[in-house]
Amino acid sequence: MAPPRITVVMLAYGPEPYLVDAARAVLDSTDVTIELIVVDNGCTGDGIDAVKNLPGVRVLSPEHNTGYAGGCDVGAAEATGDWLAFVNSDAIVAPDALAKITEVATEDDVGAVMASIRLADRPELINTAGNPLHFAGLSWAGGNGEPATAHAHRRSVASLSGCCFVIDRHLWRELDGFAPEYFAYHEDTELSVRLRQRGLRLEYVPDAVVRHHYEFSRNALKLYLVERNRLVTLLTTYQTRTLAVLAPALLLTEAAMLANAVTDGWARHKIRGWRWLWQHRGWVRSRRRQLQAERRVPDGVIADLMTGHLHPTDVSATGLRAFNMLAGAYWALAKPLLKRH
Repeated sequence: MAPPRITVVMLAYGPEPYLVDAARAVLDSTDVTIELIVVDNGCTGDGIDAVKNLPGVRVLSPEHNTGYAGGCDVGAAEATGDWLAFVNSDAIVAPDALAKITEVATEDDVGAVMASIRLADRPELINTAGNPLHFAGLSWAGGNGEPATAHAHRRSVASLSGCCFVIDRHLWRELDGFAPEYFAYHEDTELSVRLRQRGLRLEYVPDAVVRHHYEFSRNALKLYLVERNRLVTLLTTYQTRTLAVLAPALLLTEAAMLANAVTDGWARHKIRGWRWLWQHRGWVRSRRRQLQAERRVPDGVIADLMTGHLHPTDVSATGLRAFNMLAGAYWALAKPLLKRH
């Protein structure tokens, strides 16, 4: 039986100190046939020059920085493999990792599969074992800093991590990939919701190990994109009934996020996100029509893997305990009201 043919898409932007190591690790994968497409979104180091002549590597250079979402689309459009894998340029895959997640992806009703993402300097610790998804659209690295032994069993997850996952190339194209309007952040969450709306499972494979040179950062552009894209996802993927049932809690979340933005000095960027939504309301409506027409499963079924409590390990938000009490109580009351048929 021929090994799976996988096209790996990897983006390069900025200094990229781990790009060469990440590319070589992908090319050294066992029990698969690899094509590696590196999208140069503005690499400022010498990594592109180092990888472009490696056997099995193609480098694509868009005319401008297309962001993570657009860059993945650019690379995937040139793929020839039966499977698409997306691997971060600071992630080092174990030799058998891609084969293991691809094997699971062949199972019925599986939409996409992610690896066990470990902290590069302490691989016995998890970076993410699947990202929890709050009903207000917030998501974070699940299990970050916890022992890998605590996440040693395969399971379905609420949301994939974009650090390393695999998906059928034909399914990706049927979904039309990521929306380039997202640019960066939250596109993996939206893809996860869309797959689950089709009745497909998202799987975490604990023995497919990837060492991630993870560095959490908070800057104005990131905060703007994360918050803006969270709202885009809510407004386009949730059913009308869901938005109506959750409206008080979603408004509470907006107030809490604005208060946090004022306290931490990024209120201008939070308001900028609202402005973008208004200016692009036509696209948001069009995107909503598209995604609602695609869905096969109601929100009440998808809600089973969502949560009403925030437990991010990288952020200490003022008032988090009070927010969790209120949001958790509301979710307990609202969840049974969501449409299940």
